[in-house]
Amino acid sequence: MKKMICKTIINKALETIYPPRCALCDDIVYDGRDICFECEKKMKLPGDAVCLKCGKTLYDRGREYCKRCEKGESYFVQGKIIFEYEGDIKESIYHFKYGNRREYAAFYARIANEVYGDWIERKGVELIVPVPMHKKKKRYRGYNQAEIFAKELSKLTDIRCNDVVLRLKNTKPQAKLNQEERKNNLLNAFKIKSDIVKYKKILVIDDIFTTGSTINEIAKELLDAGAKEVYMLCIASRRDV
Repeated sequence: MKKMICKTIINKALETIYPPRCALCDDIVYDGRDICFECEKKMKLPGDAVCLKCGKTLYDRGREYCKRCEKGESYFVQGKIIFEYEGDIKESIYHFKYGNRREYAAFYARIANEVYGDWIERKGVELIVPVPMHKKKKRYRGYNQAEIFAKELSKLTDIRCNDVVLRLKNTKPQAKLNQEERKNNLLNAFKIKSDIVKYKKILVIDDIFTTGSTINEIAKELLDAGAKEVYMLCIASRRDV
């Protein structure tokens, strides 16, 4: 009991010295909020016009799949995207990745759970796996944003989070490469730990869904290691064009 009281006092003191900030506009927020009232009013959540495979928002409401999923083979069963990668959320993710705003992960996880918690439960997900960062890049940045987001989602869903995927190669950003370069860039880039076999339904987590090549390669490795179904969830993605 005393420990809980001390922890509460310490947390209150830290909030006074380092007040929490809105995960979208970065202004100071109070009363335990993770975003301010103004940002909450204009926050864009997924609509009905999304790709049935990866969850990316579609410009053409008459289509069922984005251009990538229409022509490319996906090893993951289905994916979900929380936000469109534009405006405030684009700035938010930039601060999250490069500005040490690790606390934003709790906001992303809360919205992910509110919007897709039922979906995650229906799919029977047994393990949450973040897209790994190469040790050199992680040492330079200080943290892996996908891992922090995954751990926050794990707390809310009560599903174990584990970094069972290792990144062996310090790969180049996939978005800057052509199709052949992307394939070679990810060749032998990942390694799966041996204890993965006991988990059959896995959710792979990342911050931004761009080409989908990285998650797809990880899904392939997980399936080869014994997983039965792989799903994916990302914080944001641009609309299909």
